Amino acid sequence: MSDAGGFEEHRARLVGLAYRMLGSVSDAEDAVQDAWLRWREADRGAVRSEPAFLNTVVTRLCLDRLRRARGRRVDYVGPWLPEPALSAAEGDRTDADGIGSEASFALMLALERLSPLERAAFLLHDVFGMDFDEVGRALERTAETCRKLASRARVHVRDERPRFRVSPEEGARVAEAFRVAVRDGDLDGLRAMLADSATLVSDGGGRKHAALLPIVGADKIARLYVGLSKKGILVEPRWHRPMRINGLPGWASREADGTLQTVALAVEEGRIATIYVTRNPDKLAHLERLERDGA
Repeated sequence: MSDAGGFEEHRARLVGLAYRMLGSVSDAEDAVQDAWLRWREADRGAVRSEPAFLNTVVTRLCLDRLRRARGRRVDYVGPWLPEPALSAAEGDRTDADGIGSEASFALMLALERLSPLERAAFLLHDVFGMDFDEVGRALERTAETCRKLASRARVHVRDERPRFRVSPEEGARVAEAFRVAVRDGDLDGLRAMLADSATLVSDGGGRKHAALLPIVGADKIARLYVGLSKKGILVEPRWHRPMRINGLPGWASREADGTLQTVALAVEEGRIATIYVTRNPDKLAHLERLERDGA
């Protein structure tokens, strides 16, 4: 069949599945487009369940991509973060890419530690509601094997779901206060906003300056930012936009030296527990589009 049928009504959900599998918005969109091509040629009359059929196609495409990407992940320079998923607007609870606020950095990093099959079984059953018989058909494994895969995955993922819900308004307030304190090199202000065991994770991928290991501790993080401020590295960016990133408050910016980056803040009990900074330009093509469109 040449038409797309009802594919578009499933697209946002499929992008969400592919993003959780791959950790990349652009790769997720490519996988879903490949799924659309297969859907266009499918015998629609033989499809018992459109969601299950499309979940299966997208999952298999993603598994193929993960296998091909395995070597690149092993050789990655510094901490790996998923490609940031940007919300449609500041304070907006919706997500234009269908990725959703549940795809937090903590959850995505937990998924990254799973095997591809564990990741797929967990997502298809626990997140997208497929029963284990359907998951088994998708992964070409028995239902019992998939039950065990999902169970193992659940142990790793259980503690990584957001424990503290921060309203968009409160998150935006914390993010702006932190941004101003960073810009001004306000040591005391930074310390006050950071949890004692706060962690800074920065992903430059070997393409941009970034810490090669996570930095732990409020004092170390605050002093790092103050040092960068004193060196004149942290000044007003050329472009700045507050937004939610993987469901977390933060901002996107083009820094004075031309570097694009996103900063996302995990806030727990009123203080910043984790800072996620993405500077690898390979992961920020969609940010360039956002800046270019003047959004």
